Amino acid sequence: MLKLKHTGLEEFSFGDEREDLYYVLINRKVSPNGLDLEKIRLADPRAFDRTLEQMGCLIMLNGEEVDELARRGDLNKNQLHKSLYELAKEEGFLQ
Repeated sequence: MLKLKHTGLEEFSFGDEREDLYYVLINRKVSPNGLDLEKIRLADPRAFDRTLEQMGCLIMLNGEEVDELARRGDLNKNQLHKSLYELAKEEGFLQ
């Protein structure tokens, strides 16, 4: 199983609203330098999920989803990287 130290947390935004901010748990073995935002921007919308998967995206949530999961106690915003990793592990996204 992928270990926490082999993952990273990245944030990027497509706008000014909370829903436009995205948090991505990334597999650093696949993308040691993180997400290629230019490649994401140019991705075919029909193949967007596949593009993210090829870049090592394990889980991607927007700001509103993170807020809701934190409100329910499923994520800790103060340890977002670790808690997103634990969520991905619980949901079976890590191998």
